[in-house]
Amino acid sequence: MAQAGSDWQYGYGADGVPLVRFERGEREGRRWANRLEVVDPRADPAALAAFVQTELAGWVVSGPVGLGEELVRRGAAVLRHGHTMHRKLTDAPPPGGWAGWAATPLRDGFRAVPCDRGAEALAPASRAAFGPGHPDHRPDEGQGEGQDERASVRRIAELLSGQVIGPPLPASTLVVDGTDRVVAGAVLTDWDGLPWIAHVFRHPAHGYPGLGRDLLRRVVAAVADGGAARIGLAVTEGNRARQLYERLGFTTTHSSLTVVVL
Repeated sequence: MAQAGSDWQYGYGADGVPLVRFERGEREGRRWANRLEVVDPRADPAALAAFVQTELAGWVVSGPVGLGEELVRRGAAVLRHGHTMHRKLTDAPPPGGWAGWAATPLRDGFRAVPCDRGAEALAPASRAAFGPGHPDHRPDEGQGEGQDERASVRRIAELLSGQVIGPPLPASTLVVDGTDRVVAGAVLTDWDGLPWIAHVFRHPAHGYPGLGRDLLRRVVAAVADGGAARIGLAVTEGNRARQLYERLGFTTTHSSLTVVVL
């Protein structure tokens, strides 16, 4: 089914007409059809879902919400319903420009520092930020003592090494408390030339109203100061942080559903 075409893989119907295309990768230990697009606009949605279910059985598929919902009705398991958001920088600076955002110090003894620490330093606050009940909570199967902690460290280490969404950018920033412990952070990466907020987190136990907002303002300002025209991120459906992103000038540009085709 999948045939290579430059950076895309194509899926062809019985008549040789391309039906879908996607970027091939790996996710959750499975083959991943990422950014799947429907090539033939005449394709019947139900028939298209049946085609994907047959040809990509066992794969993770990230694509249009409507297709994902049809696959779920056919037994696929939902991994994530997400939204891509972007903010223009050169054409839409905040009131007063970017300098104020970048220079405003944090409050209550917290400090912004470069993201130059190992994954072990970031993992505790990151895990706490996405605890049970959060739409991005990721309980690891086979949990034993320390199992989820090791999984969190591994995922952050892969992100910091550039294995996941491109190499980290200098604008990546951590927030530390008076004991030099990491309580929040924003890891930015270069995703095919686009500055991308790949991971942002804040430990919920630390009482600093607006810390996430202040951190995001700083990193967005740093990216703008570097001359980038826009910046992007992804947010899961149901994550209240989406409202914060909208207040900071981000708009939704694409929505997708990621499922495991069973």
